[in-house]
Amino acid sequence: MPVFDYDPPERFVAGALGQPGARVFFLQARAEGRLTTVALEKLQVAALAGRLDELLDEVLRLSGGTAQVPALAPSDLSDDAPLDTPVAEDFRVGTMALTWDAEKAQVVIEAQEVIDEDDLDRPDPAVLRVRISAGAARAFTQRALQIVAAGRPPCPLCGQPLDAAGHVCVRLNGYRGGEAAS
Repeated sequence: MPVFDYDPPERFVAGALGQPGARVFFLQARAEGRLTTVALEKLQVAALAGRLDELLDEVLRLSGGTAQVPALAPSDLSDDAPLDTPVAEDFRVGTMALTWDAEKAQVVIEAQEVIDEDDLDRPDPAVLRVRISAGAARAFTQRALQIVAAGRPPCPLCGQPLDAAGHVCVRLNGYRGGEAAS
């Protein structure tokens, strides 16, 4: 099982390539001349960002406010740069896990490779493991949520993404949303 371990990375970001509606989402970790890029779904990026914020808020709450966890992303950790190139997928993410290492005051993120049913006889799946500070985690979350939100606008009726030609809206009983109604 290849383990891509970054403790800590020089850079850890979520990013997307392509046009809204056809984007491919990635996590990238970089350190000491190494670059690991893993592909995942938009919903996985959103879930990771949401769970990271929840984890950090809980650590802060349980510590009574004494933990070294910023409430917001520190501006000096903001990263709006594009993904590092070349963007070469090392593996596709199946499951993810988050933990708080209280001893080191770090978040540990693990993204595990999805294994196809055809590959069940394969050895253990690949893992991307990243250890980052609470501030870096807040900055990661801020960027990840911006990337997720940069997709197609939602339908004002049902909340599903709108294509340029509209979509079949459940609130309009199967009629295409985004078209002129009579």
